[in-house]
Amino acid sequence: MAGLGPDRLSLNTATLRAQWSLAECIEGCARHGIAGIGPWRDKLQEMGVKEAARAIRTNGLEVSGLCRGGWFTAEGAITQAVVDDNRRAVDEAAEIGAACLVMVVGGLPDGSRDLAHAHALVEEGLAVTLDYAREVGMPVAIEPLHPMYAADRACVNTTRQALDICERLGEGIGVALDVYHVWWDPELAAQITRAGRDRLYAFHICDWLVPTRDLLTDRGMMGDGVIDIPHIRGLVEAAGFTGLNEVEIFSAENWWKRDPDEVLTVMIERAGAC
Repeated sequence: MAGLGPDRLSLNTATLRAQWSLAECIEGCARHGIAGIGPWRDKLQEMGVKEAARAIRTNGLEVSGLCRGGWFTAEGAITQAVVDDNRRAVDEAAEIGAACLVMVVGGLPDGSRDLAHAHALVEEGLAVTLDYAREVGMPVAIEPLHPMYAADRACVNTTRQALDICERLGEGIGVALDVYHVWWDPELAAQITRAGRDRLYAFHICDWLVPTRDLLTDRGMMGDGVIDIPHIRGLVEAAGFTGLNEVEIFSAENWWKRDPDEVLTVMIERAGAC
């Protein structure tokens, strides 16, 4: 499989969150010829949503997704605060022209061991958010997270689980697949085929290091770990995905300490190679 050029890449701003503001990420992507950007909401709000939208348009960037809505389980119920925050996330995604709003759905509520209750809260929250998202035409993408995050970040941990929810909720909802979270799944190929073009909304790439020193902030640059990225990319493209490949690397002890232009240069080189 041919490598990826910068015209097929998007920068998830988590990759440079320690070094650059969103404005700097936008300018950096344009300077390096990277086609798209995937902002996080904290950086977006820091810059200002309208100002960010103008800068993204001025620099000719696509927005592969906005991270993140969700966290439906945080208060142990779908409160008005949870509903309102997710409506704001939908509006922000629409304002910047995002391809989708990525959902990190939440883990167990504080003090709970009731995983079934957490799953029910997630589906309820997604249904409420989706009602509004459909009104403004914003696709909602569930991001299944690796099972190590089931308790504290996301109790939806496989592509099958995410697609089951999508089928129950109907149109306008799909999946954001991050190779870091799904590479291990023996059902991955079958579930990607099941998702097809209609449910594959985003595709994130990085690598799984061996050893991994921190389960949250020690992701690898493509080619430095054990994930067969070309194989998974081939699966999503065969299933009909035509969006950008979004690079999302949390790396407190490596890439967050490097010169950001070096990070983007290496990112482009590695995407071309692997």
